[in-house]
Amino acid sequence: MKFLFDLGGIFFDWNPKHYYQSFFSSVDEMDFFLTNVCSDEWNAQQDRGRLIKDAEYELINKFPQYDKEIKMYYANHRNMIKTTFQCSVELLLDLKSKNFLCYVLSNWSEETFVGMLDDYPFLNKFDGLLLSGEVKLIKPEIAIYELAISKFNLTPEETVFVDDKKENIEAAKKLNFVTVHLTDPNKIKVKLEKYFN
Repeated sequence: MKFLFDLGGIFFDWNPKHYYQSFFSSVDEMDFFLTNVCSDEWNAQQDRGRLIKDAEYELINKFPQYDKEIKMYYANHRNMIKTTFQCSVELLLDLKSKNFLCYVLSNWSEETFVGMLDDYPFLNKFDGLLLSGEVKLIKPEIAIYELAISKFNLTPEETVFVDDKKENIEAAKKLNFVTVHLTDPNKIKVKLEKYFN
């Protein structure tokens, strides 16, 4: 077996609320901002490869009253990581100690990933990383899974794909990956142990 992991929700507790909750005076205002201004859909375009400066320019023109808050989003992207899920890191190290091949397939902006390998050394344990922002493709588009198959020489039926988002799991199933929909990182070892013991 080989293993193909998502990063957000599996290894990193990343959420814009971790940063903005100490900035906005009310939860309602923060929720409005993250739902209607710097939304998940907007952020996904940067994960797909759109430049941050272009994304900010477009949004500030649309919401000039939030100029400051919009510019804070990517300037504080690293502050939106509350913690790493240690259970997942320990599992990765265990898999590597047993000589399993482990890869990353993650929706992540190329610009915000700069410095991550230095700040989080466990990322260097992976045998390869495929980031959406680098290849201008994004999960759950089938093309990015096909690229991972080619780049990492994967046989889907012999590769465990681990992700926290159902739509990404469903896409992987279409290509016959063995899938693990992980909604609780603390259960990662229980969910995966049958594949490596």
